[in-house]
Formats: sequence, C-alpha cells, structure tokens
Amino acid sequence: MSEQSGAPLATRITGLDVTRGFAVMGILLMNIVAFAMPDGAYISPRNWGGHTGSDLWVWAANFVLFDSKMRGLFSLMFGASTLLVIESARASGAGEGRVHYGRMAVLALFGLIHFYLIWFGDILFLYAMVGMLLYAFRNCSMRALRRWFIGFFLLGWLIAGMMTIPLLAGGSAGAPAELQQVHRQVAAQFAHESPETAQQIAIYRADFGTMVATRFAKSWYSPLVNIAMYGAETLALMLMGMMLYKSGMLQGQWSLARLDKWRNYGLGIGIIANLGLLWWQLAGDVQPIPLLFSTFFASVPFDFLMSAGYAALFMGLAQRFATSAWTARVAAVGRAAFTNYLGTSILMAALFYGWGLGQFGHWSRTAVYLPVAGVWLIMLLWSKPWLERHYYGPLEWLWRSMARRSLQPMRKNRPASA
Repeated sequence: MSEQSGAPLATRITGLDVTRGFAVMGILLMNIVAFAMPDGAYISPRNWGGHTGSDLWVWAANFVLFDSKMRGLFSLMFGASTLLVIESARASGAGEGRVHYGRMAVLALFGLIHFYLIWFGDILFLYAMVGMLLYAFRNCSMRALRRWFIGFFLLGWLIAGMMTIPLLAGGSAGAPAELQQVHRQVAAQFAHESPETAQQIAIYRADFGTMVATRFAKSWYSPLVNIAMYGAETLALMLMGMMLYKSGMLQGQWSLARLDKWRNYGLGIGIIANLGLLWWQLAGDVQPIPLLFSTFFASVPFDFLMSAGYAALFMGLAQRFATSAWTARVAAVGRAAFTNYLGTSILMAALFYGWGLGQFGHWSRTAVYLPVAGVWLIMLLWSKPWLERHYYGPLEWLWRSMARRSLQPMRKNRPASA
C-alpha cells in the first residue's frame, strides 16, 4: 500500500508496483471469508460455509497457499514503500520526518473510519501505529535490520505461542481442569450453532446503525488489541520489506536466477511444511483448537518464508513480462492499492451486510470466490485508465493531500489542442 506514486517521482519501480498489485488482490482471497461469514469461519470450516467436498478443499488450499501469506506480503510491501517514501522526501528536501508522520497520522484516521463504519477487519490502523515505529529503523544497516527483524519475529511468535499452546494443551486428558475448561469454552465458540455465531449473523444482517452502534459498544477497543497481538509480527514483516528493498530485490535489481532461487526455496519449503500441518488438521477432523494453533503459531515461520517467496515470484513475473499489457494493469492496481483496498471493503460490505444486499452467511465457502473474481476484474479495468489521466488513485490523492496539508496535483496536464 502506498501513496508515493505520481508527479513528484521521476521514475517508478514497476516490479514494486506489480508485487503490491498482486498483494492487494491476493489479500481478498482470505478477507472474503471474513466479509461473508461469522468470524469463526476464517479459522474453522466447521463454523460456517461448509466443511465437506469442495468447501473443505477450498479452505485447505487457502490454508496452505494464502492464509497469512498475502497479509505478510502486504505488510512486507508496506515496509518497502515506506522506506521509498522516506528516501524520496529526503531527496526532495521535503522533511522526511514530517512527511512520514503526516502519512501515518492520516492513515490511522482512515483506519479508524474503516474499522468503525465499514469493516471490522481493518489493518490500516495497525499499519499506521507500527509505521510510527518503523521510522526509527530507516537508516539501519542490513546487519542491524536483520537483528531487529529476528528479535521482533521471535517476540511476535512468543506472543502467539502464549495464546495458542496452552489452548492446545488443554485438550489433553492430563491437563489441569481449568485449562481443559478453557479449551472446551473456546472450542464451543467455533461451533456452527454457537451463541457467538448467531449473534454475529444477527448484527451483520441488521441495518447500518445497529451494526455501527454494536461495534462502538462492544468492540471499540479492538484496534488497540490488534496492536498488542500482531504489532511485533507486523513490524518484523515491515522490517523484512525494508531489507528486501535495501538488498535490491524490491528495486528490481536482482537477476531472474536469484529471484527464482528465493521463490523456489520460500514457496517450496513453506508449502511442504503447511501441507504437513494440513494433514495433521485433517487427521484430527479439522477441530478448532488445532486450527488456531496451526494458523497463529505453527505455520508462522513458513508463512514468512512464503511471503518472501511470493515477493520473489511477482518481482520475477514483472521482469519476465515487462512489456505485457497484463503487467501494466497489475502495476496500476498496485499504484492505486489504497483505493483498491478500501474500495473492496465498501463493495463487499454492500454485498453481504444488512444495509446492502444482506447476503451475510448465505453463501458457501466455494461460492464466495465468485465476487472475488468480480472485484479483481474491477481493479484491473479501472486502475490503469484512471492513472493514465491522473497522478494518483482517488484515495491516494486524498491521503497525500491530507498528510501534506495542501491539495496535491491530481489530473495530468493534457497537451493543448491544435
């Protein structure tokens, strides 16, 4: 996600735009479940959307290939783009600190609006808060960045382990009675007909006022909880993005052979490991607590590897098909990633929530990928023609103008007619 595109930059890094474009498209592969179904369906196919036949295999494919990997790629690209913006501001003498913190403050505002009024799954506020810290690492050497990355990765993994390992242990007959009770209580929340699931369906099928009022009353603290739970992991991913940018990968400076090597190792190791976790979950009849443990703890190191592998894959595609019309369209999606991300939330909320078409909870896990394809098509169709006439996507322009406290140039100058 970036608002760095436009007139102030003389050149662009096409591969960076292409990778960001794939990231904003790919993140919808998992977010669609959270738009269309109760929260528990994101983790457990038993909760909602179907857990047999094609529905089960769609869930399985997402777990192995996309779950947390696309969010990781999105975070990674945010770190790289943030460093690029800071360097651009420094080169232009605009005041890198003022530009950076202005961007993060406005992003936090957008995130809160997004969370309270549109969709509970907002990631912008988390990015803004973590982005405030990211500035401190802008001048770090690669060696220092690696150390900080390892430290924050381990901290985030420790937090995830503290939440999920005791839950998993509570399923053992020899576990303390209190832990067994917590295990049963959490598992019950993921049941298809749990009170929590029924309550969520009622809320999201209600009118706009009811949905927003409930979010303010019962979930007002969620953006802060997300920082505590995912802040360290997100910072680690952003630092990885900074490292890959400084290394030259995300500047388009790596050879195809080097990109292919990273792609093969990152995706290969990650897929094999996640297939092992998938086998374990299927052998246990996809029960919710092992799924929580696998998603939030056991798969995390491999998800990081796969996020880096996907970055190498998409940077390689940008090189191999540099002159392709499709490459140009995906790059445009990436240049307007902020608009496409928030626009997706508005479209999906309008489709599934009660204030729109009221389809929440009515679609199977397989069927929800029909609107995903439709949204991808919209992104690919509108972004390039818009950016041929404008410096920024609509919300990129608003973000930049608010952050810099002055209206930025928007429409490209047309040559005078004869």
